[in-house]
Amino acid sequence: MWEEKCTQEKHHTPRRRWTTISTITILLLCTLGLLLHFMIARQGHPTQVAPSPARLRPEEDYILDPQWDFDAQPQSREYSWTIRDHELNPDGVYRPMILINGMFPGPLIECNEGDELVVHVHNRATNATSIHWHGLYQNGTNYMDGTVGVTQCPIAPGHSFTYRFNVTGQSGTYYYHSHVSMQASDGLVGPMIIHTRDGGEKELQMITYEQDRIVMLSDHYYDLSSDLLMQYLAPGSENDEPVPPSALINGRNIRHCPDFPNRNCSADNLSRARFNLSATSNTRLRILNVGAFAEFSLQIDEHEFQVTEVDGTDVHPQSIHRLNINPAQRYSIIVSPPKDSNKSLYWMRARMITHCFAYENPELQEEVWGVINYPSSSNNHSASLDQLPQTKDWTETIEVECRDLNTTLLTPIIPVSFPTSFEHSLYLRSSFQIRDWALSRGYLNDSSFRINATQPILTTLLDAYSDTDVADIPQGVNDNLFDKSKQLVYQTTGTPYISILVQNFDDGTHPFHLHGYKFAVLAQGHGYPPKELLSTLTATNPLRRDTASVEAFGWMLVAFRADNPGVWAWHCHLGWHNEAGLGMVFATRMEQMAGWEGRKEVKQLRGLCGVDGVEKGMGPDDGEWAGEIQDD
Repeated sequence: MWEEKCTQEKHHTPRRRWTTISTITILLLCTLGLLLHFMIARQGHPTQVAPSPARLRPEEDYILDPQWDFDAQPQSREYSWTIRDHELNPDGVYRPMILINGMFPGPLIECNEGDELVVHVHNRATNATSIHWHGLYQNGTNYMDGTVGVTQCPIAPGHSFTYRFNVTGQSGTYYYHSHVSMQASDGLVGPMIIHTRDGGEKELQMITYEQDRIVMLSDHYYDLSSDLLMQYLAPGSENDEPVPPSALINGRNIRHCPDFPNRNCSADNLSRARFNLSATSNTRLRILNVGAFAEFSLQIDEHEFQVTEVDGTDVHPQSIHRLNINPAQRYSIIVSPPKDSNKSLYWMRARMITHCFAYENPELQEEVWGVINYPSSSNNHSASLDQLPQTKDWTETIEVECRDLNTTLLTPIIPVSFPTSFEHSLYLRSSFQIRDWALSRGYLNDSSFRINATQPILTTLLDAYSDTDVADIPQGVNDNLFDKSKQLVYQTTGTPYISILVQNFDDGTHPFHLHGYKFAVLAQGHGYPPKELLSTLTATNPLRRDTASVEAFGWMLVAFRADNPGVWAWHCHLGWHNEAGLGMVFATRMEQMAGWEGRKEVKQLRGLCGVDGVEKGMGPDDGEWAGEIQDD
């Protein structure tokens, strides 16, 4: 039709030709006008630029500043993070990831005790998200803890939120991660270091050192955690946790791509984590396990080292040569240069303890290696990148049990004693049970925790008790506001001591983490606790930490003073178990929370809850499997 019309127009009279030309001119002018109007209307709304390709974080980013000013006046340290979906190959195998500013792992936050942190989070990813500040007290700012369903609603896609809080009363090695589903396993994780002010840090460490570096360990999956989670939580899985195929040191490893014919893989231009250490002075290595599931055993060939910090608590040095570290735990070790000056390269080995894995993964490489390099004393330069160590592993029999490092000899530098009787004592049976729709779920007593992404526990309590006299606030389990079979909330006023005796009826280890506190590890063991436990208990300067493990078919007794106002999650930090419901919440200093309702930060938090997309990316609801398997 178009060609026929054009042919006919060739025979039109001049008048018709001018009419046609005029019409075309008017149409062109109208089009230009519309384009101009569109451009003016878009002012202030810049066209979104496609993000640059994701990349691995340079290794020097995880070397702490050697010129750090420990005596600086308290200041505000501000960060702007954009979260997007990316694809990256940390060990060669490409996989979908969720990253901060297009880099993996996340940026280092380094600050002094007493500083203010301001972190602007802009969510441009597909799913909702949040950031939790792992191990931080958040004293007075519980609403900045970043725990979805407990302190806040998620940050929906296309929206932003600013975390603003002071770091007071603590120092040491910490980290941050998403607290939405299993997003930390997809790349939303990074280290955080808080320095003691006025030079006290190196005094508390007891052993002098010059260099200070991050060593971040993590198991590594090749599939999105949301896909793996659906498989894990589905009927019939019986708590068969997904087994990671790989592991990373500071986000790095190298796999042999021909071993993965069905995956997109390229190890070109990749390198192992490399640590160039001083050959003349000690180095502090801050070891973090930020993974989802695997416990690691870390060693440096032909080196002993001194443990000097546990989860932010400085301890008297203890010499070991293997460090067992569960997810969510942190240790500092002091490494001394070797006496043999003719040898400069040593393997750092981080081995996943596969005894804890539910099945064999044919893609599994259980050990990841890093390179320790000491400059040659003769020519004072580092070995070339293509040189590899020739050192050998320690020869003793390796323990295959999954449990914490024996910390009985680790004594805090700053002594704090605990009572041996407590105002509140909880007995928690930790188990996995198969109940409705043949679903295996984690239970503390008869409660399997379920997150309500649009109604956090904090706002529920503020709504209920903002105008209530202290004497009228109930103590203990709150079964008036919450269904304790799905949300076990234990609340207190004042500053009582609370003890928690966990009895593990499961065949796996559970590293339990308490938000907002460090607790005292009073006793641990296998089987059942002895009847005379409490009568023989000593609590003179016990180890204080925020994550401790109860071993398979074992028990653990911990205690803390409930003096930090807010709602604080207590949960297993194996990501799969947390999503299966193995957790509960403590609400403490309830009488101090009433005044929070008027704070602008709380109003901003409430504003997150009614936004479209706020539940995107949350774990599946149990009801999704209703009817698939009939109950007997």
